[in-house]
Amino acid sequence: MPPILEVENLGKSFGAVVVADKLSLSLAKGEALGIIGPNGAGKTSLFNMVAGVMKPTVGRVLLEGADVTQMRPDRRCRLGIGRCFQIPKPFLGLSVFENLLVAAAFGRRGGRDAEARSVEALELTGLARKANTLAGSLTLIERKRLELARALAGQPTLLLLDEIAGGLTPHECEDLVRAILSVRATGVSIIWIEHVVHALLAIVDRLMVLHQGRKLMDGEPHAVMASREVHEIYLGVEADG
Repeated sequence: MPPILEVENLGKSFGAVVVADKLSLSLAKGEALGIIGPNGAGKTSLFNMVAGVMKPTVGRVLLEGADVTQMRPDRRCRLGIGRCFQIPKPFLGLSVFENLLVAAAFGRRGGRDAEARSVEALELTGLARKANTLAGSLTLIERKRLELARALAGQPTLLLLDEIAGGLTPHECEDLVRAILSVRATGVSIIWIEHVVHALLAIVDRLMVLHQGRKLMDGEPHAVMASREVHEIYLGVEADG
C-alpha cells in the first residue's frame, strides 16, 4: 500500500530566498504529522506546493502513488486533499450549513450526498447547534470549527491544517484538539503546521522541524522537542547540558 502522500526533493526559491531545499517527506494512511519551525522556515510554502497553489521548481508531489505535481488545486481537492487556513474566511452572509454545502459541492464526491456529508461535518466539529447561524456572527473558535468543518465536508483523505490553533485561549485550544481527535478517529491523514506545540503533541504521531526550507529533524514528537538542535534553532535558546 503506497503512502497517502510523498514529497520528493521539492525545491523552490524566490530570488535569493529559498523556501524549499531538497525537501522530502512521506505520510502513511491514517498518520498524523506535525510540522514546526521558525517564521520563514518554508512551512506554508510546503502546504502551498502540496495543495497546488504553488508549483515547485524541481521535485514531485505524489498522492496515493499518483503524480499530482502539475495539477490545479481544485483537481487535488477532488482527489482528496482538504485544507484549513490560519485565518478563517467563511462566506459571512451564508449560514454555517450553507457554507458546508458549498464546500461539499467542490469536494471529492462533488454534489452527491452533500447534505449528509455536511451534517456529518457539523457533528464531528460540534457545530450542529449553529447550523442555521450566519457565519458572520460566529466567535473565533466557532469560525475555526467552521473552517475545519468546511474541509471535512469535501471528504478529504488528507487534511492540511495551517496554524488553526492560532489566537485561541487555552480552553478553546482544548476544544479544538478534541474536534481534531474526532477527525483522526475517522481515518483521515493529517499534516498540521502549528506554533502551539502542546496542541500538536496531543495529536501527532511524528514531528518534523523545518529550518530555511530544509528538514532539520523528523521523529517521535517528545524526542524531537528535547533535541539540542531544536532548542537552539527553533526555540532560539541553548539546551541544558
